[in-house]
Order: sequence, then C-alpha cells, then structure tokens
Amino acid sequence: MEHPTILCPSASVGEETALELLSVFSHTPQKSIVLKCNVMLAITNVIICTSCLNTHTKTAEDWLDLCGLSQQPIRATACDCLREMETCSPGLLSQKLEALYLLKQQETTVLHQSYCLLYTLGLKNAIRILTNQKDVTDLEFKSILGGNEGFAWKSNQLELTSLPINMLVQVPRLTQGLDCKELKSIMSLLLEESYLLMPISQSALLRELVEVVAMVPGLSRTLFKSQLLRLFGTADVSLMHATLFMKDTFTDSLFTTVDENFLLKRLVGMAQHPLLRITEKLFYMECILHFPENRPISSSGEESLPVLVTPRRAAFLHPTVFNDSATMLCRLNLLCLVHLEANEGEADKGIGFLFDHIMALLKIVDNDGSREVVVTSLRALFIFLMHFSGMEELSEKLIDKLCDMYSRHSRLAPNLIDPVWSVKLLRGLQKRIMEMPPLQLTIHNLSWHLKVLKRVAKEGQITQRNTIYLLLNVLINSNLCERGNWQVGNAVLAVYRNLLDHPSIDQVFIELADLLQYISIQYDDTDIKDHARIYYTLLTNLSWEKLTGVLAKRLDGGRAKERSHSAIMAESEEIAKSVEATGEVRNWLEVYQGQFQTPGFGSEVTLRYNLTHAKETDPLFDKVFTICLHFELKDSNYAKVTDIHVPCVFRDRKSPEVKVKLKPFQPYPTSLCVSAMFTMQDGRSWHSRLPDVSVSFPEIFLPLPLPPNSSRECREQVFERIWEATASGNSDKSAISLFCFKPEDKSLADLIKTHFQGYLITDQQSERSWKVLLFLPPKCHILLKITQAEDAAQVSIATDNRELLPFPVSCRVSSALLKEKSTKALNN
Repeated sequence: MEHPTILCPSASVGEETALELLSVFSHTPQKSIVLKCNVMLAITNVIICTSCLNTHTKTAEDWLDLCGLSQQPIRATACDCLREMETCSPGLLSQKLEALYLLKQQETTVLHQSYCLLYTLGLKNAIRILTNQKDVTDLEFKSILGGNEGFAWKSNQLELTSLPINMLVQVPRLTQGLDCKELKSIMSLLLEESYLLMPISQSALLRELVEVVAMVPGLSRTLFKSQLLRLFGTADVSLMHATLFMKDTFTDSLFTTVDENFLLKRLVGMAQHPLLRITEKLFYMECILHFPENRPISSSGEESLPVLVTPRRAAFLHPTVFNDSATMLCRLNLLCLVHLEANEGEADKGIGFLFDHIMALLKIVDNDGSREVVVTSLRALFIFLMHFSGMEELSEKLIDKLCDMYSRHSRLAPNLIDPVWSVKLLRGLQKRIMEMPPLQLTIHNLSWHLKVLKRVAKEGQITQRNTIYLLLNVLINSNLCERGNWQVGNAVLAVYRNLLDHPSIDQVFIELADLLQYISIQYDDTDIKDHARIYYTLLTNLSWEKLTGVLAKRLDGGRAKERSHSAIMAESEEIAKSVEATGEVRNWLEVYQGQFQTPGFGSEVTLRYNLTHAKETDPLFDKVFTICLHFELKDSNYAKVTDIHVPCVFRDRKSPEVKVKLKPFQPYPTSLCVSAMFTMQDGRSWHSRLPDVSVSFPEIFLPLPLPPNSSRECREQVFERIWEATASGNSDKSAISLFCFKPEDKSLADLIKTHFQGYLITDQQSERSWKVLLFLPPKCHILLKITQAEDAAQVSIATDNRELLPFPVSCRVSSALLKEKSTKALNN
C-alpha cells in the first residue's frame, strides 16, 4: 500500500501482483475482516499506480459486488476503493450509475453518505464525458442516468481535471434543449438528503453538485436556493468553503444583493467570534479578503476588499495588543485595506488609530525585547508602510522608530536592507550607526553594521564620506587588524567593493585610498591584504567608468567557478554556500605524516606532517599561495584545533612541514577532517577538501613531564610513587595487569630500544629489566615493568585509568613485536 511503484515498476509486474493478491483475497476467511480490507486497499493501489486498470476492470466489478453483499467494513472499504478508482480514472463508473443509485437507496447504515459521494462523483464524470461529444441526444443523456452495462473507462477517454474557477466561459457544457427532468429529480433528492451527511461529506457533495449544475444548462441554479439559509448559518469551515465556492461559481444568478450582504456580515461576525479557534478566525478573515463578489471591480486575483466591507462594518476587527501575533497581523492588513479605500474623513481617523496601534507595539518592544515581540512589531511596521508609504509624515516617524529598534536589535539588519522604501530607511540607519558609542561596536554587532553599510554603499543618492570615516576610525582605534579575523575583514572589503562602484567616488577618493592602503599593510590576514591591494590598484589606476566595468565583469562574467571567494563571501557568510558557488577542487593537496613526533610537555601533543601535492592534479594548481588549513574533529575528546597558515606550496619545491597541536580531553585515538582555502596566482580563492588525518593511540604518548635536566634518581622516584599510588587501589579507575609473550625475531632489548626509547625510566640490561612510563595527556599514565625470563618476557602494567585497558590481561600472548601487542592491549 505504501510503495506500489517501487515493488511493481511496470504494468506487467503490477498485473501479476494484483492477480496474486486477488487469489489471497479469495482464500482469506470471512472472519479475517481487517486482513481482507487491507488486501483490497493493496490491490486498488497496485492497479491504479501501475496504470493497468484498463485490463483489470473486473476488479472494479468485484468491489461493486461486495458493496451490496458483504459485511459493513468490507462494504465501506469497497466503496472507498471504487471512489479512488473513479477519481483517478474518471468515467470508469459512467455506465454503472443505476446500480450505484440502487445501492445508495438500499443502504440504511452510516455508509449511506459514502454511497452518496460515490454516486455523485460518477454522475459528474459521466456528464463531463458527454460534454466532449457533439449533438448529444435525449436518449444518450437518459442512457447515462439509467446505465448498468459495464465499465466504460479507456486510457485516453478523460483527463483528470476539475472545473476551472472564476472562468465559467471555459466550463464544458452540454447542448441546450435536453430533457433534464430525471436529472433534476435526482439532484433534488440528493440535496434533500444532504443534511443527513457529516459536514465534510456535505461539503464534498455540494461541490460535485455545483459542477454538475454548471455543466447542464437545463438545470436551474435555484435548486440550491433552499440550502442557502442553512449554509449561511453554518459554523463548519468546510461547509462555509463550499458555500463560497457556490457563490464564486453562480454569483448573482443564485445570490441576491441581500444574500451577499448577509453572507459578508456572517463572515465578519465569525472572524471575531470568541469561541472559535485562532486558525478558524484566520480562515474567515482570508474569506473576507478574497470574497467572491457578484460584481467584482477587479479580476486580477490580488487582495482587494469587497465594496460592502466599510470602516463601520470592520470596526470590530481593529487589531489590539492583546491579540495573538497571527490574528493581529491579519487584522492589521485587513484594516489597512479598509481605510485605504475609505473616504477622506473616515480614512484619516482609521489610519490614525492604526498608527497609534503601531506606536503601542513599539513601546512594548522597549520593555520586552523578546524575539516574538520584536518580530511581530517589525511585521506590523512593514504592513503599515507597505500600504501608507506615500504618507510622508507617518512614514518618517515610523522609519525613525525602525532605526531606534535596529539600534537595540542589530540582528534585524537582513530584514531592513531590502524594502522598496529603502533609501529613507538606509539613510537613517547609516546615521544611527555613525552616532553609536564605541562600546556598542562589538565584533558581533559590527558584522551586522557592515551588512547595512554594504547595502547603503549601493545607493547613489546617499553620501558615503561618513561610512569611510567610521570604518577608518574602527580599524585604527581597535585591535581588528591585529586579530586578523577573515570574515570581518571580508565584510569590510565588501563595503569597499560597493564604494568603488559609487558615483560619488571622486569626492572620497583620498580617504578610500588611505583605507585600502592601511588594510593592505596592517591587517593580519594575507588573503584580506591581497584583495585590499587589488582594490587599491584598481582605484588608483582606472577611471570610474573602467573601474565599474571591471567590477561588473568580475562578478557577472565568466564561469561561476572563477569568482573571487571574497566577493562570494561578501554576499553570504556561509562557507557551505560559497563552496557550492565556487565549486570544490578535491585532493589538490595531501597531508602525509612525518617520521617523528615533537616531544612536548604539559597537556598538548604536537604532531608533524608534510603538506604536498597529490600525484595527479591540474597544472593550474602547481603553485598555490596563502593556504589556510582548517581542522574539524569527529568527536569531543579533543579541544578545537586552530587553523594553520602556510605561505605557499610549489610542486617543484620541498614540501613544507606543518605542526598540528592537539589538546586531549580524553586520551583516545581520533580522526580530523581537513579542508583548505588557498589563493591562485590570478588572485582567485578556492576551497578544497583534503583526506582525513588519523591520529593513532601511540601517537599521543608523551614522555614524563619533568624538566629535561632531571636526574635518573628523580625519574625513578616519580615512577615508583605513581606505581604505588596506582597499586594501592585508592582510585576507582586504577588497575594492575600482567601479560607475557615470547620475542621471535629480535631481542627484547632491541624491541624496547626501537619502540620505547623516549619513555625509558631505567635500562638495566645486566639485570634484564626495564621500566617505561607513558604519559597520556591530559593526566593519565601507563607504567610498564618489563622483565626477561628464561622462556618469555613478562610485562607488568599499572595505569590510573582502567578504561584504557580493554580487559584484565593475565594470559600468555605470542607476538612478533612488543609494540604491536602492547599497543593492542592498551588500545580500546
């Protein structure tokens, strides 16, 4: 039932599956009602989804037989299956209307409404088929209503479409002059029985009958007249929706002006009813906004209030601060439209009320800066200004309030920089940023301010001298240049890039050149320096016309992969988006582990690697510059690894060595995801994924963290103290263990010298015993006492972290190498 097209990819497979399931259905005991119902649904889904219904109309015949003979659950399922078949294959039941009508009349249980809906759907589709024929006779028309011959569906007989809305001229219609007495009698009976149905079923039935009347000219719209009073008083959303569908279809041929006025009053009353849910009241307000008038003034489909919705009628829908956000915004939009169309006296009074409401919201924001309150107030402001931006006095006051709101909530920057009335607002935002005290220009807020200033720099009507002075003041009187934050630097360059394209650049030429030169010298990031130097060169060597042409070509011309990474990041600070825009150069570099590890002290482990080109890469990448290696951990056992910067990598030169410093929280193996950003000779920036770097367990071993000139006696004393503390069992995590093995290829002394030379505390080869101390940062120790017996080597192990041992080791172990077995015993 859930995935028929996956299990049955072709019509032939679907046909075979349906036959098998029919066999299962026929052999299922009568008492297994639930199973039989599920098998019926599965067969129906397979037949419909694999498009083999034209060869399996007998299945529909079987389901039709079950509708009149079997138990109620099976009849209900059979009815649902037939309705689904008729919906997906219109016209399937067009020759079975008499049988369906009889079943409907005979059914006295709750299933009567299912039979009603099935018959009505078949009737509508049968008439729709007749509308495609020319010169339909009364005999053909009556044969449809009394047909009981077979299943008439063919694969190309009728497309699955519904009647168009608001385009009655395109509704297919039968020819005039047909005898509709029998059909009218059936329609009247269905309408009389409709009140017995559930609201959802009533709504579906009414929609089908409306379409039937729209297609048959001989049926009068007044058939529905007796239903209007009951429908006008309904509190059910689905029935109200069906009523509006009926009004939209028949307009003044069924609904008088009095009916229209009453229905609109009803919608306004329901939109403010205190016992209705919020979603229901919002539905009624949407119905008012899109009310189908008898004589609509506009047919564009846009939101436009009916003429009958006057300020007096909508007075009870005025928004208040006690409304929930959705209701308040919907009411505000509705009332703005009302007062926009009202006469001058009423409009001024209503607009003043709405303006006072907006000011009250902003006062609430001053006292409660929660996200919901700020967002609601901002949306309300936008709605008001969208309708009344032409009123200079009010819009200037609200723009001033918006600037105040931005001063306290700078994260609103993305929502303030693109409205149609942006020039006034942007000028106010620029002024407000200039007036901010230095303490408010934090790194977090500065990023938002730079976004606003970048947008301000696009406006030729706004002078940019103050923007340049502000940026110069921030860069000189703060530590931004020393910190070298790439994202902040790139955001600053994005402002400059727009300033280079500004028509008044001649007026600020010297200040802008000074700024770019300052960044190219003082900013502690090579990529930012390079781009500032490029902008400085363009500014000082090209005319404004040529400069704008170069910038436009750089951003819009050429392949997307060749765009400047800085230009891309100026549009979006999300690295992932920039990678998608520029493309990825995979495996241009590789990280190879060096032959040694830096002995360190404290809780850091320093690993050395060589950075070299991959074997097969594009010659374009033989020389890369200003590489920034970024590391991401796959677990939480280590502190964040800082980025590593490499000046350049040339294929024909020695590979540079990089040092990766790890600060473990837990002494476990790990793996690092490595990515790189780098610059080419042409100034373009790229992003690449590098192969992961694995850090094995032995690589985090460190010698005992003691001063280098410590005596042998001091080291032995520390070893014994740690051993005694571990062996005492005072700590819950301490453990003592033992294992044995027999060296095969090398002597025990050679193995220890090869693998544990840097960790030896004592080396008493004459007594054939050794002591090894491994320090695992941040504060774990593994101590080894190794003794050469006659036939095997014995290794006593003590540790203050038993989780480092996979199990108590007390068995004999045969191995070729001490390092392999010792690290395997220690590594979990």
